[in-house]
Amino acid sequence: MTPWPQNYDPFNNAFLSTAIASIPVVILLGAIALFHIRIHLAAFFGLAAALLIAVGINKMPADVAFATTAYGAAFGLFPIGWIILNVLFLYQLTVDRGHFEVLRASLARVAPDARIQLILIAFAFGAFLEGMAGFGTPVAITAAILIQLGFKPLHASGLSLIANTAPVAFGSLGIPLTTLEQVTGIDVHLISAMVGRQLPFFSFLIPFWIVWAFAGWKAVAGVWPAAAIAGLFFAIPQYLVSNFHGPWLVDILAGASSILATVLFLRVWKPSQLMCVNNGVPEFSNEETASQNSTQIRSLHPSEVLQAWMPWLILTLFILCWGLPQTKALLDHVAAPKFEVPHLHNLVQRMPPVAPLNTPPEAAVFKLNVLSATGTGIFLAALLAGALMGFGPTQLLKCYGKTVWSIRHSLLTIAAMLALGNVTKFSGGDATLGLALAHTGSWYPFFGTLLGWLGVALTGSDTASNVLFGSLQKITSQQLGISPVLMCAANSSGGVMGKMVDAQSIVVASTATHWYGHEGSILRYVFWHSLALSILMGVLVYLQAYVAPFTLMVPAP
Repeated sequence: MTPWPQNYDPFNNAFLSTAIASIPVVILLGAIALFHIRIHLAAFFGLAAALLIAVGINKMPADVAFATTAYGAAFGLFPIGWIILNVLFLYQLTVDRGHFEVLRASLARVAPDARIQLILIAFAFGAFLEGMAGFGTPVAITAAILIQLGFKPLHASGLSLIANTAPVAFGSLGIPLTTLEQVTGIDVHLISAMVGRQLPFFSFLIPFWIVWAFAGWKAVAGVWPAAAIAGLFFAIPQYLVSNFHGPWLVDILAGASSILATVLFLRVWKPSQLMCVNNGVPEFSNEETASQNSTQIRSLHPSEVLQAWMPWLILTLFILCWGLPQTKALLDHVAAPKFEVPHLHNLVQRMPPVAPLNTPPEAAVFKLNVLSATGTGIFLAALLAGALMGFGPTQLLKCYGKTVWSIRHSLLTIAAMLALGNVTKFSGGDATLGLALAHTGSWYPFFGTLLGWLGVALTGSDTASNVLFGSLQKITSQQLGISPVLMCAANSSGGVMGKMVDAQSIVVASTATHWYGHEGSILRYVFWHSLALSILMGVLVYLQAYVAPFTLMVPAP
């Protein structure tokens, strides 16, 4: 069967075609942020609009369009939904045993200040988790911990999303960049080095940014030494590992370095005035309150602290083990069936200028790698932790059923969101939007970076954005005489700033904090942060393209 060729300008009018292609996104975001429609309904409205445009305007065959929808929905449930479900299963087990209260108090012993808790948990620990797992795992875990530390659901969700930016390009053992190599043919070491000369500036900035977003400039002034230590000891390893080793271990080593350096620094330095969270509101503690909190912390028995941290230590070990390429290869060898999606596999042809001539048709293969999936490692970690906490098989089954029921709407939303992303990708709608930014001439380094932001905001994945726009970035930059290495890296570096506004990540955050139904509030909270950071990244890339000495940062091919 002849592949269906994508058409990026169905009206032979770039402005009109772009406006029509943006309708599903406008419906989705408008329904969530402006009309306060429940996100699973908003996702279905956006999906319906995308299907109507794909079939009715882009002339995508109906059977291909519906196969695309099913493919995206399946990927939303596995592996993404599978990860979230099992993280929250473990979380529910610890809540049922009362361990989270002990965990909160033990964290207060190491970092009694709410601002430093943000830096350590949302930024440093979240980055460490991103390096091992990705796919929403860091946001789910860090937001769940912050909510138990007393943070408002809005702050726990929004600040975890903002913190989960600078590590994303190197997430899941560097998958976004290794995928970009496959799409563009550019050596992954060159791309890794270039990204490693862009993101460290923001890695240093993010600890300050999240504290400012939480409680303002006065709060930043009180903990700037700790923020600087956490940022520096993440940014420097991020640069060194990405430039002299590659993308695979960047987040794990940089995140561990940031955690260790910050904890050690807190042994010799304390903020002059502690900030606590009182009924979700950040406020500076008086001496009496600080003394009471300190007394409560000292009353904890070491065995209680160990029991409280045990599930999360087990989880970290399992995620680290499951993230190793050797483990994945071994488990995939045992069982990892692949299914070519009927009515879709090799039946969609990307066209110039988005892809070079003679590009192979789009593959659509669903990999049911249940054993090697990160979610399976999390599930096994939860079972082991549950057994060690004294749960019997029946109790574990009841708790799992309760968890499934509590996030049923979230799973539906994620399935619908991934279906929407797949329809816009396979129908060429995303590429139509991208081409509008590609026709910006000498401003392309700036707008090309925003193209990466747009790709992640639409697809929910830096990897998917690199697949979608990697070839376009390479072709356009070569036509304009700009380094393809710079612009392909910018697609990923700019993309990480869009991670906080994609609906999939917002659903993960709202589910982890049991704040489902308030996704519009989270989106409004993080949107301007996302846009501001992406603009700053665009300015940096523009300088690296044209202005010395920034141009010296671009590696020679």
